[in-house]
Amino acid sequence: MTLLVWAAAAASAAYWGLKMSGQGAAGPVVAAGLRQPAAADPAAVARLLGASGGTAQAAASPQPSAASRFQLVGVVADKSEQGAALIVVDGKPARPYRVGARVDEGLVLQSVQSRRAVLAPSMQGEPAVTLELPVPR
Repeated sequence: MTLLVWAAAAASAAYWGLKMSGQGAAGPVVAAGLRQPAAADPAAVARLLGASGGTAQAAASPQPSAASRFQLVGVVADKSEQGAALIVVDGKPARPYRVGARVDEGLVLQSVQSRRAVLAPSMQGEPAVTLELPVPR
């Protein structure tokens, strides 16, 4: 009986050893004659589904909103709304900006508060983007 149990254990070990090394009884399966499907052209698919030429072009290259391009990472502010903000622009590493500094083309850091930074076209202009720190958990 012991010999039978040891033989079954050895056969199981040999089977799983061959299975894990990829040398199973059937060998590796090779798919002959299969090709990768061609990538679909988004404009052609849009035309096929009834979109006009302008709609297909707009769908192919969406423009990110101004607020989605910026992320506020940190703020140092005093009561007079002066200080600095640590801001990520377009996914690049965060950089510190002082109030009044140019953050991006046409936007300056207008003011900072304890958990907020305001971007505007100029120091006296209307706020264009308001960035807030995420709520701590």
